[in-house]
Amino acid sequence: KGRTVLFRPDINSPIDSKTKRIVNTNRLEKAAPTLKALLDGGAKVALLAHQGDTLDYQNLIPLAEHAQILSTLTGYNVAYLDDVCGPAAQERVKALKQGEAVILGNLRYLSEEITAFEKEVKLKPEQMLDTWLIRSLAPLADLYVNDAFAAAHRNAPSMVAFQELLPTVGGNQLVAEYTALSKVAATPIHPSVFVLGGGKISDAFGMMRNVLENKTADKILCGGITALVMLIAQGTNLGKATKKLLEDRDLLVFIEQGRELLKQFPDAFIVPVDLAYEKDGEREEASIEEIDGSQAFSSKLFPDLGSKSIELYKQEIAKAGSIFVNGPAGVYEDKRWETATKEIWQAIGSSKAYTVVGGGDTITAATRFTDLEQYSYVCTAGGAMVRFLSGKKLPLIEAMEKAYDRDTKE
Repeated sequence: KGRTVLFRPDINSPIDSKTKRIVNTNRLEKAAPTLKALLDGGAKVALLAHQGDTLDYQNLIPLAEHAQILSTLTGYNVAYLDDVCGPAAQERVKALKQGEAVILGNLRYLSEEITAFEKEVKLKPEQMLDTWLIRSLAPLADLYVNDAFAAAHRNAPSMVAFQELLPTVGGNQLVAEYTALSKVAATPIHPSVFVLGGGKISDAFGMMRNVLENKTADKILCGGITALVMLIAQGTNLGKATKKLLEDRDLLVFIEQGRELLKQFPDAFIVPVDLAYEKDGEREEASIEEIDGSQAFSSKLFPDLGSKSIELYKQEIAKAGSIFVNGPAGVYEDKRWETATKEIWQAIGSSKAYTVVGGGDTITAATRFTDLEQYSYVCTAGGAMVRFLSGKKLPLIEAMEKAYDRDTKE
């Protein structure tokens, strides 16, 4: 009570490219309980959060709407100040009263908080103490609370450096997500099925190897870009257009990794037996045998799985004891290519298995076609979740463990 708290949630939300408004409030809903608990306890709360990135510019907007939504969710007036850590932000934090909260400006307006800075400069947490954010705000606070498991893979000052100076605790969401994913990794109910899709696959191949080697997963159902890569890896010629798509995204390197996985785990992967493509503006489907090496399909892209593949995947889902989902099966934003994502999601939602759905794009797709209440656990994390299941150390978890060891000794 009466303590000034720096609260770092992950409320980075999908944004409508035209209206610039939030289209999915899941992360805000998950952050609200910890914020409300702090305010109920009489804390003075300054929220530090990011939205978008320089590499994700269409989502790089101020946090005013986030403040409005959190006000509704918590029943408290959550103010917004369009200054990250300058003089105005510092004075606002100093002026906070018990039970008051303010969201400071978008962290990604600071060069030290953008992804490019993280990748190029590579500071250790103790080296971040000289960054503007830490120098400006750490002296004003009594406690640091992190509730941002979805950003746990980020080595940014707001995520890992306040722990060097302030007493630190994890929020409700951080603890819940860490616990749920630990359960998926350590004690899955077999048969354990991983359903992987979407367009971001750079970490997926490391995760697939890890969960198969650890026997966390029994089967992997491949959708999205992962399906295309694994089809090529098994020897299917999908044509020039698909190869160019992968080349433009620097994904050809994963074909060899796919071959190695298929050789090591020949019975683990379920890949499509047919694919959907566009003909005269309409959806058409063709079997892999028809597509393989055919000049007629060389210029075609395949934005969705075909109906036979969907049925095959649903059969595997029906047998599962636990299911982990990351990434939509196709380009579901276009109604022509929503079929696989819609039907597979609905099958997972109807399953009696323990189901974990994770990642921002995954949740957006799941929300469109199902009720999130159907799933055992909905994880806000995307990249962090995949890296956690890959067996990689997460910067946030390392920083929290270090702070915990220090705080329990004092």
